[in-house]
Amino acid sequence: MDASSHYQDSLPLSSDELIERLNDWGIAYKLFEHVPLRTVEDAKKVQDMFLQVDEGGAHIKNLYLRDRKKKNLLLVAEQDQPIDLKALSKTLGLTNLSFGSADRLMEHLGVRPGAVTPLAMITGVEKNVALFMDEALREASFIYVHPLVNDRTLELPFAELEKFLQKIDVTVNWVAL
Repeated sequence: MDASSHYQDSLPLSSDELIERLNDWGIAYKLFEHVPLRTVEDAKKVQDMFLQVDEGGAHIKNLYLRDRKKKNLLLVAEQDQPIDLKALSKTLGLTNLSFGSADRLMEHLGVRPGAVTPLAMITGVEKNVALFMDEALREASFIYVHPLVNDRTLELPFAELEKFLQKIDVTVNWVAL
C-alpha cells in the first residue's frame, strides 16, 4: 500500500478524521490536493502552489528515528537542512540514531513512508514518541505538512500547528541544527 489518501482507511486515524478533528478544534488551515509526494525532490516539483520561504512558508522534511535504547523520535527540519545523524545524536544526548523501519513507523506514528508529518504526533504521543523541531522553523509564518497521507498538504499558520500540538499534549523539543 502507498501513503496516499486512497488507503487512508487502513491507518489508525484517517486523514479525513484528522481534518475533522482540526475543524472541531477550530484550527485554521488551507488544504491542497496533489500527486503523491514521497520525497523532498517530489515536493519541490509542486511547491509553486505554496508560499515560498521568502514569503514565510516553511517546507519541511520529517525523519522518524530511533536510538540504541529504542527511544523513538520525530525530527522536523527545513527540507534542505543537511542532517548528520552522528552529530544529531551528540546534540540530543542519544546514542546511535538510525531510521526507524516502515513497520515501526506505522506502529508508532500511524503513517506510511512518504507521509511522515508532525501531525502524526496525534498517534505518536500515545506511543511516547518525542518531537524535535529545528529552531529555524520558528521564523516561518506558515508550515506545510501532510495530513497523514502524501497526496494532500495543509498550509498551517505556525501558531495553529502549536495550537494542535498543545491540544494533543505534545511538547516540542527545539534544537539548533
